[in-house]
Amino acid sequence: MKKLKIKNGDNVQVITGDDKGKTGTVLSIDTDDMKVQVSGVRINTKLNKREKTFYKEEGWLDYSNVKLATVKKKAKKKTKKKATAEA
Repeated sequence: MKKLKIKNGDNVQVITGDDKGKTGTVLSIDTDDMKVQVSGVRINTKLNKREKTFYKEEGWLDYSNVKLATVKKKAKKKTKKKATAEA
């Protein structure tokens, strides 16, 4: 399993392609093919042949075509300083 910088729920921005500049949250990640699904980006219209209805779903983007839009900063742990006793 590959370790990626982008995780589910992160806000990302598309940097290349037809949807360049759009932002959205990551819905799912395929680590084997290095693909991500982003909400509101690369919408595909499909036909359900049994019910004869159309529906829309997000398509897959290559991992290299997106970047993190907002970086979450980790909270620093506060350390207590011990008072030195002078004798």
